[in-house]
Amino acid sequence: MRARLTLLVAATTVLVLLAFLVPMALLVRQVAADRALSRADDVVQTIVPLAGDPDALRLALPVQPMPVTVFLPDGSVLGAPASATPAVRLASQRGQALTVDTPLGQELVVPVVGASGTTVVRTVVTSASLSRGVHRAWLTLLGLGVALVLLSLFVADRLARALVAPILSLSSVSHRLASADLTARAVPAGPPELREVAGALNHLAGRIQDLLAAERERVADLSHRLRTPLTALRLEAESLRDPAEAARVSAAADGVARAVTAVIQQARRDAAGPSSVVCDAVAVVADRAAFWAVLAEDTGRAMTQDLPSSPLPVLVAPDDLAAALDALLGNVFAHTPDGTSFSVALSRRPSGGAILVVADEGPGFPPLTAARGESSGGSTGLGLDIARQIAVEFEMGSAPTGGAMVQLSLLSPAGK
Repeated sequence: MRARLTLLVAATTVLVLLAFLVPMALLVRQVAADRALSRADDVVQTIVPLAGDPDALRLALPVQPMPVTVFLPDGSVLGAPASATPAVRLASQRGQALTVDTPLGQELVVPVVGASGTTVVRTVVTSASLSRGVHRAWLTLLGLGVALVLLSLFVADRLARALVAPILSLSSVSHRLASADLTARAVPAGPPELREVAGALNHLAGRIQDLLAAERERVADLSHRLRTPLTALRLEAESLRDPAEAARVSAAADGVARAVTAVIQQARRDAAGPSSVVCDAVAVVADRAAFWAVLAEDTGRAMTQDLPSSPLPVLVAPDDLAAALDALLGNVFAHTPDGTSFSVALSRRPSGGAILVVADEGPGFPPLTAARGESSGGSTGLGLDIARQIAVEFEMGSAPTGGAMVQLSLLSPAGK
């Protein structure tokens, strides 16, 4: 935008200068020619009164500022040597003064009619005399035009910078807001329209901050609302006569409590801004795989694990990674029949980080993938989106065995 504004001002200035300087240059040339002709006419007029006195002509002609030739009635020539031109003969016949263009310049002839005949006074204004000082004047005008263009470019650049700087500031603030920096605010500057935009952007940022704060408060209240029913559920589990059944129900209640706690912690992390929480993907995946292995055994499913032997740090909170893996494995159990085999694989990402792959031998994904919050399988439709949020790359497809496959690429602590 800055370059376009500068170019627009430069083009406008050049057009204005052309409209002004071209006529001025033509006028300068015309004035120079008129001045040279006027000077020649003055010289001729000083000679005309002496046309009848040859002796006076012989004394006056040598001291003139330009060569003058006088053709006497008897055919003799005084002054600068020259032959009678057609203009001289025509002026002698008609008795009229003439100005004629010649290859050398302009020829001025003035006839003087006397008792003994017609005397013709002639002089030539050369082309150099007609254009004397014109080129210098044109160079001056050209220099003036270039100086004005450069000055206009300087002023236009300053004005464009003053106009573009607030726009760049607004862009920077919008990028900061997009990066979850909700404290970013624009400083109103520039024209009134940009000040209005800055105020609207600040109002929008404040409104977003208020809405997110309210949402986090509601999420935080969720833990308190669920404490009483979870406590009652634990008490009911303890009152069961079958110890195995009591342990299973208690474990389920603890799982709900952990899920709620994870939601609260994530909300607090989001409120504090972008985080740099790092976890060992191998430990988290192994822990959740062990949890689901029990349910897989109860439902007759063969579970395959492929995990690295050494720690694999990733830039994801452990609760978020666990929730994502739980969502993917929960989909396997919810959308495939009992006895369907599945696998969990974790490997190092070539550019740093990790790749988590969950695959099964079920019917695979339906032809149409539902949007967030929608599902054709009777679920909330948020399971895949939970996994998608922690991944830098998210891929869905078919496993080699024909079932469904989901692949997550996780960032390394270095952010690559």
